[in-house]
Amino acid sequence: MNGKTIFLALILVSFTFHIEANDQVEVMNPEQGVAVQKKSRFEFFKWRFTRTEPDRVTIDISDEWKDHDLDAQMNYTVWIGHSTFLVNNGDITILFDPMFSKYASPMSFAGPKRLIAPAMQIADLPKVDVVAISHNHYDHLDIPSLKAIHQAQPNTMFLVPKGDKKLLNKHGIENVQEFDWWDSFQLNTSEFHFVPVKHWSARTPWDTNESLWGGWVTTSKAYNLFHAGDTGYADIFITIKEKFKEIDYAFVPIGAYSPRNFMKNSHVNPEEALQLSKDLSAKKSFGMHWGTFILSDEPVLDPKIQIETKRGDLDFEIAVPGKVYFLD
Repeated sequence: MNGKTIFLALILVSFTFHIEANDQVEVMNPEQGVAVQKKSRFEFFKWRFTRTEPDRVTIDISDEWKDHDLDAQMNYTVWIGHSTFLVNNGDITILFDPMFSKYASPMSFAGPKRLIAPAMQIADLPKVDVVAISHNHYDHLDIPSLKAIHQAQPNTMFLVPKGDKKLLNKHGIENVQEFDWWDSFQLNTSEFHFVPVKHWSARTPWDTNESLWGGWVTTSKAYNLFHAGDTGYADIFITIKEKFKEIDYAFVPIGAYSPRNFMKNSHVNPEEALQLSKDLSAKKSFGMHWGTFILSDEPVLDPKIQIETKRGDLDFEIAVPGKVYFLD
């Protein structure tokens, strides 16, 4: 690898951190309009090069999923890591934000590196009916993972935000539908609703917000699910509750929140994650977006500690990757 290639790689890696860490835009839900507040590149690089990165700590992983026939089992969820949840709702099997790569980066050899391996590998997955993507940041829309899933299970349907279909098509994934906010899609007796959250999108310095970002509400005869993707705190979660009446299970980000002057508008902290769950009136929530990559300044275990300290009577689970949780 020559010097020029290494230099370009370092620039891209820096931008990868900038995508995930920099509070580049403040975006309210589309019913309230959009407000843009950009941080300067100087502010970002000043933070990146003066910060003390948290210690690389690994969280516990389980292989309990191996004790179950996940193709035959119904009504369960498994946290695979980061924002990747495998869910069977008694009707279909869904994989949210599959991220199986070693680095959350445009490159396969550099960038934010996993602290833990995925609790399951792609070859271990049961038949997946739907892959649902929240937005196009590299830790949520991972092309190598999506290509591998498509190759292993060519009948899987991929649901993506408006503007991202062409990216998947470019990599040979054709079974793709893209969604504007509040668009819906039905498969069997399950309905998918793409809903706005407070975040943004970008994969390069030149395509900020050219595709949408959001969460997924999945309704079925048994129960309603909500996967938030990435989000800052906003009143939109009250709106989602009002539109869908009941959210039985919510998958809520709890990490990548420090420093607040960079993260607040894009990532909830643990207190806001708890409030988000209350706004949804979720019967049970699962924490995600922590313990897998170091994307910010809080200690790796802090999200877990903060949730467990402050959740009170709220049913907010700190899931163990690889453990099977059964849904009523």
